[in-house]
Amino acid sequence: MAELLGLGDECGEGASGAPALTGSCLADNRLNLDVYPDGCRRFLQLFEGRRGEMVQVEFLRLSSNDCLLGTTLGILPHLKHLKSLVLKGGHARDEFGSCQHGSLTSLPPDVGNLRCLTHLDLSFNSLSTLPSCILHLPSLRVLLVSHNSLVALPEDFGSLSKLTFFSAMKNQLKDLPQSIGELAVLQDLDLSENALEFLPEEVGNLHNCTELDLSGNRLLSIPDSLANLKSLQRLHLHSNLLVTVPASLASLPNLSRLDLQNNCLRAVPSEIQTSPFVHLRGNPLGETEPSLKADESSAGRLRRLFLASGEDSFTVTSEGCKVVLACGIHFYFPPGAASDPLRIYFRTLAPDPQWVKLRHHDVLLSRVLELQPHGVKFQQEVQIWMPYASPQTLHQREVVVRTFSGQSWSDLRTRVEQKRKSKKHAAHCSVLHFSWFLVVSRLVQNECEVPTEGTLLFSSVDPNIKVTFPPGVTEETRSVKLQVLPVSAEEIEEITADAGCRASPLLCLSQDSLVDFLRPVRIQLPLPPGVTGLNLDRSRLHLLHGDLEGHTWDDITSQVVLEFTHLYAVFEVTHFSWYWLWYTTKTYIGGIAKKVYERLRMYQVNFIALQRKKDPEQVLLQCVPKHKVDPVLKKLQDRYRGPEPSDMVEMFEGEQFFAAFERGISIDMDRPDCVDGRLSFIFYSHLKNMKEIYVTSPVDRKGQAVKGQVSFYRGAVPKSIPEDASRRRKGPDSLWLATLPIKLPRLKPRWGENSGPLKGFSFPPLNLGNAETGYLTQANLLSIARRVGADWQTIGLNLGLTYQQIERIEYNNREDLDKQILDMLFSWAQQNSEDPDCVSKLITALRESGRQDITDEVETIIELGRQKYRESIRRVGLEQESSTEDSAIAMM
Repeated sequence: MAELLGLGDECGEGASGAPALTGSCLADNRLNLDVYPDGCRRFLQLFEGRRGEMVQVEFLRLSSNDCLLGTTLGILPHLKHLKSLVLKGGHARDEFGSCQHGSLTSLPPDVGNLRCLTHLDLSFNSLSTLPSCILHLPSLRVLLVSHNSLVALPEDFGSLSKLTFFSAMKNQLKDLPQSIGELAVLQDLDLSENALEFLPEEVGNLHNCTELDLSGNRLLSIPDSLANLKSLQRLHLHSNLLVTVPASLASLPNLSRLDLQNNCLRAVPSEIQTSPFVHLRGNPLGETEPSLKADESSAGRLRRLFLASGEDSFTVTSEGCKVVLACGIHFYFPPGAASDPLRIYFRTLAPDPQWVKLRHHDVLLSRVLELQPHGVKFQQEVQIWMPYASPQTLHQREVVVRTFSGQSWSDLRTRVEQKRKSKKHAAHCSVLHFSWFLVVSRLVQNECEVPTEGTLLFSSVDPNIKVTFPPGVTEETRSVKLQVLPVSAEEIEEITADAGCRASPLLCLSQDSLVDFLRPVRIQLPLPPGVTGLNLDRSRLHLLHGDLEGHTWDDITSQVVLEFTHLYAVFEVTHFSWYWLWYTTKTYIGGIAKKVYERLRMYQVNFIALQRKKDPEQVLLQCVPKHKVDPVLKKLQDRYRGPEPSDMVEMFEGEQFFAAFERGISIDMDRPDCVDGRLSFIFYSHLKNMKEIYVTSPVDRKGQAVKGQVSFYRGAVPKSIPEDASRRRKGPDSLWLATLPIKLPRLKPRWGENSGPLKGFSFPPLNLGNAETGYLTQANLLSIARRVGADWQTIGLNLGLTYQQIERIEYNNREDLDKQILDMLFSWAQQNSEDPDCVSKLITALRESGRQDITDEVETIIELGRQKYRESIRRVGLEQESSTEDSAIAMM
């Protein structure tokens, strides 16, 4: 049965050495190989061993991220019966988790001989020009070339006379050929996220067009000929530079949505402004033209852009604008900042400690913001407001925006602002270039320029700390920075367990030169608490010098001349680093100082592991600072239950740790943050260190519950995970941090379990839809499932399933793509079996998922059902006769 449905195992080896044509590879002349990392290799082996069957293939899907794509392309012209060809990229991801474009840059000329080809998808590739062979495909109806690098379309593009759907979103198109008006049967045209500055009048000849998307371009106006598109239902023009729109758009008879948001419209015709289907937010309606003189006072009259959560770019012109992202980040582009219209792309990323390097005592307060294009220099400074987690428990520190120059991170001059109503904080900075940005809390930094005449530098945290640079200290002016870390007597006593230990504030000095000073620099530090020049025992006082990383602390008391006043110690040095005064009877003070320094960088945290009450297989893991544990648990207690938090442990800011489920419990292996069943975390004290996952068990839970556990380990993910953690782990397993119990309850018997031919999938007969609109049956859905492939998650989301439902389906049917597809499709069908519009919703979801090939076939089956219904009406009068069997036969 699995082979009949095309739901078998992966390609096995046939008797001849070539892969056997099992269902997962080839079903009903359909070959879905983009779900395999080595799909092209499988294709080549199949073609070599089963050429007679391969040349009959009608539907083919391959990944253009495959290294053997070039060899495979040469075989495509032999598939004379091919109707649908998908060569998409995006199946591989870069280090930041973004989809990588495929390697496809052209197609063999002989592809133009595929006379049966109706559907061609070349999205997410590296095309700079449209392959000329495409214009010779006589039957082509659907063409997708989105997410490429096209700068123009061929002048004879209109020769694709049968084209009904064309998508070229996210390219670099600057204009359109006049021949585009010759696409007489075109129904859906998507040219969003390009660089179009004007449209040809011929666009008005697309009389059958029902949806036109021109959003995210540089259009200043649109031709009046758009009023000729009498079939148009949806017109998307948001995020352009429009200053005027024709009033005739309001009279289009079938128009249900006109999106004009985020343009430069200061006035619109009354017919448009009063229409209920028009969206105008983000336009400077009613405002006067800005003066030629650009200054700060003109900021209030600038164009405002409000971007939704799904958008990732916007256009800036020489007029400037204000931009508000859905995540709360604000931009201000003053007039003249960009001389030409410039497309800005943005995204927020989880910080990766491999390239986001925090300095000692830094605290990360935000995600990473990336702005592109990198390296573009603005004519005037662009202002950025970045929301951040307020460091309420951090004192004597400052918040700064840190940016990456391509080689190193540097801190920008930052002003902290707080919104009046929400009380939320934002870090405000100005930049002339775009790259990566994040918000950190650092030790207060005082700095100055040291000239040859010398100067004096004070600490704003502790004015008793000062550095004196005498005349002649340097030949060239150099920049010096000073930071102070206050240390209380209580902290020293708690860490050292010695009430007699005292220490001064930690002083860190740095400079921008590698050359030592020409003359000694004089440093004044306050004596440790409780110590004065009157009661000072010099044998107990130690001046320590630490390297910049704090790994070694050397006692340099005997190497410098220490002078004392009643409150201060004064000494001279010629090079900069950490300096620390200690007052103690201990002898090996360097080791004690290193231990204290490390402890000052650590945070006391607890681990929690909670299971959702309604679904115990959904587990929440979180690393929480000790003072936040109770509030976090209180917030989660209504939806989750679980053991008490772990014992307190200590962690560094930015330290990596991982969680491993043990004793009969496992997690999905396909998560990007999961390696061999081990879930990777990075601890940031002011960010949420939380992940929610689904767990399963290889143990049969029909008879008994599974009592397992989750253990947390310090450090990078190791090659081999330790054995099940015990409560007192020492020796080679000292990386263990904590263990918490996890219990998966005994499974309750489910309806229809172990019955039916679909290996655990059994559903009652389905009749989706109604007689007039056509039915879809269980057999129809099974046939659809054979075609879905790796797009099942996208289709499920477009059908209305939640992300949690999708993830649960994936985990429940781990490593079995066919069962994942079946579970998703039939779960949706059962939930919507009473909805008379469910069939049309399915068709819409398939189309929105880019699966026009399946959409066309479903629509054909539905139409056949309608015809049979009408024939039955004519045959027996008004007695309705179900067309279920006929539609089922047509689908098989």
